Amino acid sequence: MDDEVRRLGARWSRELARVEFTVEEVPGVEAPFDGPVPLGQTLPGDGGRPVRIVVYRRPVESRAAGDAELSQMIRDLLVEEVADLLGLSPESVDPSYDTPDD
Repeated sequence: MDDEVRRLGARWSRELARVEFTVEEVPGVEAPFDGPVPLGQTLPGDGGRPVRIVVYRRPVESRAAGDAELSQMIRDLLVEEVADLLGLSPESVDPSYDTPDD
């Protein structure tokens, strides 16, 4: 994940200067979601705390078929979360982003 954060930070350093990237095992009970367990989410900053983009390790690992897929899932997830945070399309955040097949 660190490599992807650095890669995105190189392009979006000003916009991501006050964003914290973290990894947690699983979403907390209080995490609002419907449907499948989320792979990650963006949590708003408050009281001087930065915005946090969280990747949930276990859900990501359980959906990846191998190391290459795991790396791609993390990359896509971070691009999608940054895009949502900045109000941009994933392709604008990372021109190499490939829309996943749903």
